[in-house]
Amino acid sequence: MKDHSPINSDGVSGNRKVEFDSSSEVVAAVSAPGKRRSKAEVGSEDNRGRVREELHDRKVEQLRQMFDRNKGTRQLILLQDFPDPDALSSAWAYKLIAEQYDIQCEIIYAGALSHQENIALVKLTGLPLQRWTLETVKTKDLSVFQGCAFIDNQGTTCSLTEFILAAGVPIASVIDHHNLQGEMNAEFIDLRPQIRATATIFAEYLQAGLLALDSSVSLHIKCATALMHGLRSDTIALRQAQEEDFLAAAYLSRFYDPQLLNAVLQSSRSKWVMDAIERALKHRTVQNNFSIAGIGYLRYDDRDSIPQAADFLVTEENVHTAVVYAIVHDKDEEIEVVIGSLRTNKLTLDPDEFIKEAFGQDAQGRFFGGGRSQAGGFEIPVGFLSGGNENSDYARLKWEVFDAHIKQKLMNLISPKDNPVYDH
Repeated sequence: MKDHSPINSDGVSGNRKVEFDSSSEVVAAVSAPGKRRSKAEVGSEDNRGRVREELHDRKVEQLRQMFDRNKGTRQLILLQDFPDPDALSSAWAYKLIAEQYDIQCEIIYAGALSHQENIALVKLTGLPLQRWTLETVKTKDLSVFQGCAFIDNQGTTCSLTEFILAAGVPIASVIDHHNLQGEMNAEFIDLRPQIRATATIFAEYLQAGLLALDSSVSLHIKCATALMHGLRSDTIALRQAQEEDFLAAAYLSRFYDPQLLNAVLQSSRSKWVMDAIERALKHRTVQNNFSIAGIGYLRYDDRDSIPQAADFLVTEENVHTAVVYAIVHDKDEEIEVVIGSLRTNKLTLDPDEFIKEAFGQDAQGRFFGGGRSQAGGFEIPVGFLSGGNENSDYARLKWEVFDAHIKQKLMNLISPKDNPVYDH
């Protein structure tokens, strides 16, 4: 059975514990934009810069040592079930770096590539990716792998985590830019929630010499292009980029192929995505600058259309936040799950806090969702009510109940005085 514990590729949540090096956090600058800084503030910022460089150098050396200790071994790189460009490109960079130490890696995921840009990225670059279903992993001899790496996730959004760890495969690395999930017994950990993209972290690794990129090597050009796409994707075309992200983009600009990146970005939307956007427009409720849309039932392979619909709705005039959700049916597992995405342009709205407050936790204390800056997601198992959709009347009634309940939970935060609200 697929692990639908929180959450999808839009955000982070869950209860798996990770050992966290608190020293990896860097305090943000305190000066207001446009305000002239005092000498004390300038000195403080310089000091933060030195601390950041020291932390970076220490992490690079720790990663180098980890690879040294594992020379000649095989590792699995585990991605979230629905990997995004940041995860795909970062995993590829990890694989190429590991090869310098005679470590062979296989990049795996359990879900699907349904976003047109993700499909184009893999096809056009030849990114070495394998899909392992839960049935597939049961047929694998996992004893041949001496380690695994969680890249752009901490295990909570990967259905394969439980099986890989249960087989005794130790965790070699956890490299991520999302908020802390909990403790994990890993040989190397680099968590940097203050950085917008995991691709930025890997660009820093490359620049530090863990792999010397060569603009005459086709494989390096393609990986650099993928990293640039991952960085752009998680920073909304650099509009949300921090200093480290801009520096990483500047470094990658020496090696990436602009034409290849343009080809990935110009991949056309599928019919399923256009249908989802159409339904989101038709059924949206706009209140207090929030746009909320339930779009009914979706196939498991089309779930990436949900965040794309949210991306579209948030562009509407007088809307700063959009939430789109659907009941996603997985025929292979015969289960259903409510999946939703949040997009916001409001800087004071924290998607992680908003989603956790709206939907709470399950019986095991795991949050149904979470997020990062300006994006979030949630997954709520339908459970006992799964299936039975061959009866159209039953399917319609079931959707209306879930649609109304989700809207009510959201409206409790958006407009509590007007709740309950249920609009079609």
